[in-house]
Amino acid sequence: MRLAIFTKNRSNPAYAAARLGAERAAAPWGAQVTHYVPDTPDDPAQQSALVDAALATRPDAFVLSPVHATRVNGAIARIVEAGIPMVGFVNPIPVGRSVAYVGADDTRLAYEMGRYLVRHLGAKGTVLVVTGPVESVTSVDRLRGLGDALKDEGGIRVVGQLAGDYSRQVARERVTQWLRHQHAAPDACLVANDIMAMGVLEALDAAGHRGVAVVGVNAIPEAITAIGQGRMLATADFNAMQMASLATECALRHLRGEPLPAQPIELPVRIVDRGNWADWDLPYDARALLSLDQLLQEVRP
Repeated sequence: MRLAIFTKNRSNPAYAAARLGAERAAAPWGAQVTHYVPDTPDDPAQQSALVDAALATRPDAFVLSPVHATRVNGAIARIVEAGIPMVGFVNPIPVGRSVAYVGADDTRLAYEMGRYLVRHLGAKGTVLVVTGPVESVTSVDRLRGLGDALKDEGGIRVVGQLAGDYSRQVARERVTQWLRHQHAAPDACLVANDIMAMGVLEALDAAGHRGVAVVGVNAIPEAITAIGQGRMLATADFNAMQMASLATECALRHLRGEPLPAQPIELPVRIVDRGNWADWDLPYDARALLSLDQLLQEVRP
């Protein structure tokens, strides 16, 4: 069985982990995976061209994380026309019918992260919010969740909102510029993913602000190290490796004629902080992966 695996970029370690997750899931089945990644991060035109390149090879299934909510639809429609099954992960496939979807509730995840920070601050203080790209599906949902977490907290004041574009360099540069025009650092930074949080920490360190509570999303190894060192407060485990692994397993099960869950497969929200960071203090290839049956057993009411 041959699978075409589509991830969004090479700049976010979470997507390197997703590619590894697909390979780990495919290996026991003897399946072949080919990775398709835009050279320009999250570029709809490049992902669309990669879909056409994959279609020319006639894979047995597509395992796809769309880079945009609408701008890859034409290419996805060509997958549908070709009659090749699709499994979505991270973001739902917006057109056609995917045989399964594996993801997380980004709004709830960000809400839980925001509430964690509110409790840490004692429901008072100043917060700088660093979002992903304006049109990114995950960023839009996470911003909504963060807003919901903060909206009823009269003692919390959002002093700024910057788009870090899911880029360490962009987040570092924009936070650096923001700090230069402020009289004081914020008490905390709510950051929409960990690779941006690393850039935020670098900007804060360069400005001499070492007491700012920074939280992120993804649980990448560098963030786990920063939590263990006390440089970062917490992260949420948006486990792209697990999502890609389960999506790959779903594709292979479908090709074998096995039934799949009718509802989206959703990973639970897990917060990582100084209390449990050691459980995540592993390279990606040493982190455990659940099979579909194991996950469904774990989340079953």
